Amino acid sequence: MQFLPATGAVLDHIGIAVRDLTAASRTYSALLPGAFCVGPAHEVPAQGVRVSFLTGAGTKLELLEPLDDDGPLARFLARRGEGLHHVCFAVASIEAELARLAADGAELVDRTPRPGHGGRVAFIHPRAGHGVLLELLERDGEPA
Repeated sequence: MQFLPATGAVLDHIGIAVRDLTAASRTYSALLPGAFCVGPAHEVPAQGVRVSFLTGAGTKLELLEPLDDDGPLARFLARRGEGLHHVCFAVASIEAELARLAADGAELVDRTPRPGHGGRVAFIHPRAGHGVLLELLERDGEPA
């Protein structure tokens, strides 16, 4: 069965869990000087994270830092450490994708979208994505 987003979905970004957003931004900037532009940090209280996007060369990396010690990202860091957190696909209709995936038997973390940075998001469980947490993003007022 195909549990990845349907045709028309595009890779939006790769999420990286970090303990210190400022330090991680400096590290990526130093490793790849001039390759990425580091965006401002934004808190996303609904997700319990502070994020910053590094953009460049047609790529976006989202650095995610937990806002507290007991949210989902903090638990992820305690279990697995820093590193790949999720792969995000932008979709035209998040409800349609969630309905399709549920009908196909995919294990969903979210059955309804929730607020995220730049739009509404929903997550597909790593067991449905061969060990990778998948995020669906429907941008505010922008096509996928």
